[in-house]
Amino acid sequence: MAEPDELYTLRAQYWLGHYVLALDEGKASARRPMPPHLKSEREELVLRCHLAMGNYDKVATDGGSSDSPALRALALHARYLSGSKDEAVEGIKALVVDPSAAGNTSLQLTACHVYLAAGKLREALQCVHHGLTMEHLAMCVQIYLKIDRLDLANDALNLMKQADEDSVLAQLAGVYVAVSTGRSRADDAVHVLAGLSEQYGPSLMLLNVTAVANMVGGRYDAAEENLKAAVSEFGGGTDPDTLANLVACSQHLGKSGAEVEKYLSALRTGSGDHPFAEGLAQVEGAFEREAGKYLSA
Repeated sequence: MAEPDELYTLRAQYWLGHYVLALDEGKASARRPMPPHLKSEREELVLRCHLAMGNYDKVATDGGSSDSPALRALALHARYLSGSKDEAVEGIKALVVDPSAAGNTSLQLTACHVYLAAGKLREALQCVHHGLTMEHLAMCVQIYLKIDRLDLANDALNLMKQADEDSVLAQLAGVYVAVSTGRSRADDAVHVLAGLSEQYGPSLMLLNVTAVANMVGGRYDAAEENLKAAVSEFGGGTDPDTLANLVACSQHLGKSGAEVEKYLSALRTGSGDHPFAEGLAQVEGAFEREAGKYLSA
């Protein structure tokens, strides 16, 4: 197990979706002496928290005016999320090949996030496939799961465990692999998530992941309780992942069409570019085209 440093709590809170608590910890840690590389990481984590909270203008302004390639990359990520997608992707491409940013692992991580959001899986994997940091390995796990390479995801997870089996990030990556494995390991995922929630407190992210694990395990009533808690305690009624999970869970529970449509309408209105909404639109479009052939026949 790696020895905790001055940013251990800040990282854990960020990874678990406790962004407000992480920002408070970031302010507190700024008053403590620490090596320059940890000061730089603290600045990055603070901006990443703001990014996760949707404060895109702040991230674009603060990061864009910095000399740090890592912070400039976060500014580009903010521009991507605020709608300037093509411009942001081109900016990331230029920054990654900039000689002054060579070997910057934080830049590589953010570039991976942007490429992944843009659907550029090959480019995303190229940024992190060497597994230079725990977060790089965690992104490898996610990408391998996305392309249905559970074997490679397990390999990356094993490397994380070798480095620090007890780390929050390794535990979360293990949850994702367990959920992707299927019902046989859903209980393992729920158990780990319950432990993290007990130790650090629940969050919108943890409740959603727990709901997914429960759905994979066929416990749709439990999943619905997780999602209701996400809505009532963390404002999940406007969160796209929560809404997408509510649609899926409600369908499995045989809820009325009106209730499902309520969640779906909120998702489409607030986050029409969410992968679930886009995927559903593609399927509906294909159905309409096929149906039209028979209507015109």
